Amino acid sequence: MFNIIVSCEWLLEHLEDPQVVIVDCRFSLADPQLGRQQYQTSHIKGAYYLDLNQDLSSPVAEYGGRHPLPHPDELAHKLSTIGVKFQKTLVVAYDDSRLAFASRLWWLLRYLGHEPVAVLNGGFSEWQKAGYPVTDTIPQPEQKGNFIYAIQTQMVVDRQMVISRKDLPGVVLVDSRESDRYLGIREPIDKIAGHIPGAVNYPWQEVTNTRGYVLPPSEQRHRWSQLEQAEEIIVYCGSGVTACVNLLSLELAGIPTGKLYAGSWSDWISYY
Repeated sequence: MFNIIVSCEWLLEHLEDPQVVIVDCRFSLADPQLGRQQYQTSHIKGAYYLDLNQDLSSPVAEYGGRHPLPHPDELAHKLSTIGVKFQKTLVVAYDDSRLAFASRLWWLLRYLGHEPVAVLNGGFSEWQKAGYPVTDTIPQPEQKGNFIYAIQTQMVVDRQMVISRKDLPGVVLVDSRESDRYLGIREPIDKIAGHIPGAVNYPWQEVTNTRGYVLPPSEQRHRWSQLEQAEEIIVYCGSGVTACVNLLSLELAGIPTGKLYAGSWSDWISYY
């Protein structure tokens, strides 16, 4: 298994490595243009930009939630154009939001069958604090990759699968949102507040510290200790994005039973 967390120091040493492709995933739900603007102003040397709405999601429809999964052909084409070779290139994703968006790319690549993918510990702000090289130069790939995907269908579930399985023995449904959204006290985005009946709450922000550093595997294991015997852990959030941080955490904890409800809460409530 590849290391799924890399340090700023490691990445600095591999900036010129032709087997590494760096992807900037910065994004703001409140201002969808901000991430791209930040990238164009300053990014890690050699990094390409993939946008949550434009690249890592499909257009919103009546059902499917706010960030439906991207069409695999389109994402595979974009990965090829930035030089990613299927199962050969190590993709390192970073953001500045405690892995909220980098984890989405991490999960999507695994879903497409691409194992060598990691997230940058501490993200862009820690890279900057260390004084490591940044630039406003947009890189052009020297050679295009060849990304032939192999979708891992077992990694994702839809609403009907959630309904049919969430109350089965051995199945746990995990809500990854902040506790006040889970409890329905506050709902800043979706038209209905609350959570899917039977879900337990594991807020995604608990995976990292306030500086965006991932807590060590021992703490990740402790965090999930009550669920480690579950046969299946279905994870959701508002739209299938920050749930990927919890799926990353489960991977670090050595628990391979996590699945993504891709449409998440925004899909669930679209039927009401």
